[in-house]
Amino acid sequence: MVHALAPRGEPGGPLAGAGILVTRPARQAAGFAQKVAALGGAPVVFPAIAILPPADPAALLRAHATLPTYDVAIFISANAVEYGAPDPRRWPAALVAFAPGPGTAEALAAIGIAGARVPATTFDSEGLLALPELADLHGRRVVIFRGDGGREHLGQALTARGARVDYVACYRRAKPAGGVAGLAEAFHEGRIDAVTITSSEGLDNLWGLADDALRTAWRARPTFVPHDRIAAHARGLGLAVIETAGGDAGLLAGLLEWAATQRQEQS
Repeated sequence: MVHALAPRGEPGGPLAGAGILVTRPARQAAGFAQKVAALGGAPVVFPAIAILPPADPAALLRAHATLPTYDVAIFISANAVEYGAPDPRRWPAALVAFAPGPGTAEALAAIGIAGARVPATTFDSEGLLALPELADLHGRRVVIFRGDGGREHLGQALTARGARVDYVACYRRAKPAGGVAGLAEAFHEGRIDAVTITSSEGLDNLWGLADDALRTAWRARPTFVPHDRIAAHARGLGLAVIETAGGDAGLLAGLLEWAATQRQEQS
């Protein structure tokens, strides 16, 4: 289902009423949509991924019970925090938390787990691996809280550095149940000027739901993505990609630069 969270044409903002499609999972979409609206944009929310609890929570409960045995805890996303973080009162003082970006670190801080280490280079697994604290992990135990079926690269690299790594699937992803007709209508009515995509899986889900007419309309709008892997995948579908960096801040900066260029071209 499509949700418009702000009136089109809201005055005074640098996005000047531009319709921005927000495709994050519902809980994360709301926060980003509010930032778009605060800049004068008109966010249209269509979650391209549904986030659900794990089918079997046994592994997650075991990880919570054995947290003191770990040296490093990595939360792959804000969803991993929401579905996988323990009661912060049970968080061991010596356990160091890591997050791939500021959004995930903020989610940890919001529940009382402060001081998460965040990459200084890129906000992804590669950025985490560049942190000096994760350079030598011989004899140390690492737990990675993630979605079911996530990438193996981070764990494999940490294992190669001497760590004993345990994955804990604390949520599962699913395709949206439907409602693509409303999205097609939003494109047809000109209520979407730009698209934001934050994962290859979300891109595949949305592309798979779209018919030829929706895909044609989508190709006529710029698609903003935060990572080169997603950018390469989107370009393979024929989309006009604008690659950004730095999570929400990078996406917003890219949208603002694009909007300014649009105004200059129209003046």
